[in-house]
Amino acid sequence: MHQNQLFTSESVSVGHPDKLADQVSDSILDEMLRIDPNARVACETMVTTGLCVVGGEVTCDGYVEIRDVVRKTITDVGYDSSDKGMDGESCAVMIALDEQSPEISMGVTEGEGAHSEQGAGDQGLMFGYACRETESLMPLAIDLSHKLMARQEEVRRKEIVPHLRPDAKSQVTVEYENMLPKAVHTVVLSTQHGPEWTRDQGGMRDEVIEHIIKPVLGDWYSNDLVVHTNPTGSFERGGPHGDCGLTGRKIIVDTYGGMGRHGGGAFSGKDPSKVDRSAAYMARYIAKNLVAAGLCDRCEVQLSYAIGVAEPTSVSVDTFGTEKVDPGCLEGLIRDHFELTPKGIIDSLGLKKPIYLVSAALGHFGRIPGEDAPGSFSWEQTDVAEALSRAAASTSQSG
Repeated sequence: MHQNQLFTSESVSVGHPDKLADQVSDSILDEMLRIDPNARVACETMVTTGLCVVGGEVTCDGYVEIRDVVRKTITDVGYDSSDKGMDGESCAVMIALDEQSPEISMGVTEGEGAHSEQGAGDQGLMFGYACRETESLMPLAIDLSHKLMARQEEVRRKEIVPHLRPDAKSQVTVEYENMLPKAVHTVVLSTQHGPEWTRDQGGMRDEVIEHIIKPVLGDWYSNDLVVHTNPTGSFERGGPHGDCGLTGRKIIVDTYGGMGRHGGGAFSGKDPSKVDRSAAYMARYIAKNLVAAGLCDRCEVQLSYAIGVAEPTSVSVDTFGTEKVDPGCLEGLIRDHFELTPKGIIDSLGLKKPIYLVSAALGHFGRIPGEDAPGSFSWEQTDVAEALSRAAASTSQSG
């Protein structure tokens, strides 16, 4: 990052069509894991006006009434009447699910493939990132973008601002100086609304600033802030009625808002044998603990895997020059303190539980962990930080 720079990230609401698709996929995954913790799920969803299509490959030792799961998810998000472009109770639901490929199953089932251990469900590369910009060790722009969307949902559900609807988007531009956030430069917030606001966008702007933007930004709000609300002029048609939604189309929103790199794999609808998901969670867990341990101020961890092979094909870490210890020791610390095989990741992070629906909107990272609290994730804990700090100090002394 240059000495002075603007950097932008975005988020979308629970009612954005792509996020609705993600939530449908993950709600199906959760129901299958609830019945069969070893279920194999690769579930893709498409939503458009009055229609939800679910496809993919699943293997589950039990029965899930998928149409009921789909309808409940759509309705819970807020699409419960035809005037919103989708009604979860009456929309068409098409199901096209097959069994998992036997070749893939063999490679990820312990003791069945060419290797005795459970192998990765696919080849690929995954990144995890952490930095000191926020309490959650997430970049500021994506952190604020998610919080704006969480607040929009709260304001809508509580009718603090009346006649809001589920679809919304946010975008935050942060001004950096010497790699540190100096100010929030621009906020964009678009929110779907009923016809009551269509001819009163000025009033809508005032309500959005007062009840959504100011409470979220807090001290980051200033008179110099550039604010755009519903910049097209109105936003009455939204959700699946306004745009077709697909699972896995918001991978940057799901991760770090473009800060750092992305391996390309989406998360939602995939059980944890798919390293696209589970290893990305582990990479975040590693990066967050390295930063929390005081070993660096910014950290990006890359893992890569070959299908059917348990051990990662590579482990690398980039601290962007912020390291407080010899960077050459970091890979060894990672391998010593974290389980990196698919089975090790699943067991150490407890990934066979039905925890995924809540991750499918407002980001998979940055949630503050708590004991069985909704929206808290094992990969957000910093419980390895103290051991990493001690090990790093011991390595430094012995060197």
